[in-house]
Amino acid sequence: MMIDRTSVAEAANRIAPYVRHTPVMGGEIGDSPVTLKLELLQHAGSFKPRGAFNRLLSAVVPAAGVIAASGGNHGAAVAYAARCLGLTAEIFVPAGTPAAKVVRIASYGARVVQGGETYAETLLASRDRQDVTGALEVHAYDHADVLAGQGTVGREFESDAPDLTHILVATGGGGLIGGIAAWYAGSVQVISVEPEGCPGLHDALRIGRPIDALVGGVAADSLGARQVGALMFPIAQRFVSQAVLVPDAAILAAQRMLWDRFRLVAEPGGATAAAALLSRRFVPPSGARVGVVVCGANTDPGKVTGG
Repeated sequence: MMIDRTSVAEAANRIAPYVRHTPVMGGEIGDSPVTLKLELLQHAGSFKPRGAFNRLLSAVVPAAGVIAASGGNHGAAVAYAARCLGLTAEIFVPAGTPAAKVVRIASYGARVVQGGETYAETLLASRDRQDVTGALEVHAYDHADVLAGQGTVGREFESDAPDLTHILVATGGGGLIGGIAAWYAGSVQVISVEPEGCPGLHDALRIGRPIDALVGGVAADSLGARQVGALMFPIAQRFVSQAVLVPDAAILAAQRMLWDRFRLVAEPGGATAAAALLSRRFVPPSGARVGVVVCGANTDPGKVTGG
């Protein structure tokens, strides 16, 4: 495998001056004790700066700067990382990207290009533009440096909560779960959680290879990859123990629960892992010690809090 504990540890050292070591929080979801990894408190509102910084710090960036396609969170992360490192950034996002995410990307000084219906269409448009400018592409999930950077979430989680037996991770293109699974390498059960409308990894594991999947539902802006990444898929086959799907209603209920019980404002994608417990699509075995990654907060707070 290209991604292992060594590459994740190297990434952690490389990006340490630029990212937050996010805290953990104990509590209960349903009748299950859990430890939450609060990655929604990361710079730019999601785990994504870890991979973005590792990619940029591992490459020679041309004068044209960097370019990325994103559903929103990755674009914000790349824009944030580029600003910190004194680089220019151009971010392509779908037409339906929530306004809160578009505003956040622009706030970091990036040029935002909005168009296309899906991330896949946006990626093609960004690559056409890259052919013209020569900018460095920062892929949202299918690059070794990005995967290793996201794996630092797992490294921190293991350090702060070493007794976990199961970890629930929301999955889109698979960068986060691929990196986390590579770090743990089978020492805990890593559970993928996807919306029913975005079953990319679930379907790929069932078929035995990445395939085109549905993209839709309340979390599609952050979890709506048409296919999971080719680099993460062998890691998932080896180290992801289960892939579960949750309905949109459970994701929205998990958003409300995270606010009511923990006072956390999570976007739908950020609440998806917790939705598996709340809906009982994942029921921990007796004696399990469960961790949940709350991975994103880029949403309109009023939609979650009722304010």
